[in-house]
Amino acid sequence: MNRTTLSLIAAGTALAAVTGFAALNAPDGDGTAPGKAAEQRPVDRSSLLCPAPSASELAETAYTSFTPKAKGADGKGDARLERAAKKLNTSEDDAEDKDDKEDTDSADSGKKTDEKDGKDAKPALEATSVGKPVTAKAAGAESPALIGSAQGALAPGWTVQQTTEMPAGNGRGLLGLNCGAPDTDFWFPGASTAEERADYVHLSNPDDTAAVVDIELFGPEGALKSEVGEDITVPPHSSVPVLLSTLTDEAEANVTAHVTARTGRIGAAVQVSDQKLGADWLPASADPSGSVVLPGIPKDAESVRLVAFAPGDEDADLKISLAGATGSITPAGHESLHVKSGMTAAVDLGDVTKGEAGSLVLTPTDRSVPVVAALRVTRGTGAKQDVAFIPATASVGERATSADNRSKGSTLSLTAPRGEAKVRVTASDGSGGGTSVTETYTVRGGTTLEVQPKVPSGLKGAYALTVEPLSGAVYAARTLELPAEGVPMFTVQTLPYDRGMVSVPEAEQDLSVLQK
Repeated sequence: MNRTTLSLIAAGTALAAVTGFAALNAPDGDGTAPGKAAEQRPVDRSSLLCPAPSASELAETAYTSFTPKAKGADGKGDARLERAAKKLNTSEDDAEDKDDKEDTDSADSGKKTDEKDGKDAKPALEATSVGKPVTAKAAGAESPALIGSAQGALAPGWTVQQTTEMPAGNGRGLLGLNCGAPDTDFWFPGASTAEERADYVHLSNPDDTAAVVDIELFGPEGALKSEVGEDITVPPHSSVPVLLSTLTDEAEANVTAHVTARTGRIGAAVQVSDQKLGADWLPASADPSGSVVLPGIPKDAESVRLVAFAPGDEDADLKISLAGATGSITPAGHESLHVKSGMTAAVDLGDVTKGEAGSLVLTPTDRSVPVVAALRVTRGTGAKQDVAFIPATASVGERATSADNRSKGSTLSLTAPRGEAKVRVTASDGSGGGTSVTETYTVRGGTTLEVQPKVPSGLKGAYALTVEPLSGAVYAARTLELPAEGVPMFTVQTLPYDRGMVSVPEAEQDLSVLQK
């Protein structure tokens, strides 16, 4: 008997043994087990990216990190923000980068980065417990972009907000931004290449390999001509700000910017500075959708501009509704908006809220065509104005969090466009002391409920607001007001689902594949 025959016999014996085991352990019936629903489990890791906060020496920035308590997220964990490897600016000459041999002072320690080995003496911010905010501060023009990660118990629902106060000069205002997760596709309706605007899109790369990014700009007549918006390289662990007006010769007041990562992942946000109106961050709109909700227009909004874009091949016809305190109305003279495919549409709604906080709801008048949208909101008059942006957002889902709230100036807007919703709102322990408090609110269908959250007792420092729907679908936004020298400085952050949970399908051993 040769070796080939012996090998075949051995293989057959092994297969028979496996087959016999499978037969003895097969489930009853026809041999197929009924499928089980996927289990919801807390995520084990989260990533967030915070762009460089300001190019002004007058800027003061507060970072607030918070993870709400989550079922099943037990044990230890940590969350930290590290400085990006280098701060670059594609709109400046290389000569201006000669001083970037080492990163500047850390956000909370005053120590410098050693670029020779790429290591920081200390993270810009580090947290090790849930349910209590952790804060850090930065000042001046050299504050770098930050790359964040959270593991273990601190990963589910981890939220970081950066809040920058600029009291004077270009870019004056209150600039607030929820640091975003890395992705590959971003839409920014509401951007501009006009002379009075300086809009920088900040591109941050958290990974070990370079990302290659394309930026497209669309105005009222379609795509703007650009020869330098493609193949923008973002080095590993770095952040690159790109001035949108340098990408085209066309000056347009209302532009939609489309940012895509050809390779790798990035974080993206647009920093807006208006010579007359102030400054703030323009976050990305929610994914294109046939119906759009933009929550949290302040009751004293002096003017509201709606900007929308249809990225597909079809035009969109949208009904405009304002969900106020008592119900939904159609703004007089602005009943609908026609958005041509590939073209940015804008309409000035004026003081549409009429002294009553509200939320804008866009729905298709006929067939549903996906759109992206954002609002530019101004408060104040004359030289004492400030601006904020409200992008279209997803619903709160299971839970959403606003990390940075103060003893005064925080307002929460809750909108239920499709039916009544009941919502639980928890104000966390304070970063420096204070005990959490929870309240429950009912939001009637088609309305916006504006509430002044109950401040934690004995509050010291900042606190977080966590919103959890108990029934119905709700959209939320938080307004933070920090007036200075007669300027009603403010910023608005929407509160979409924090993606703290992930569906894990049940897996079972299936040895029947060995019989095929």
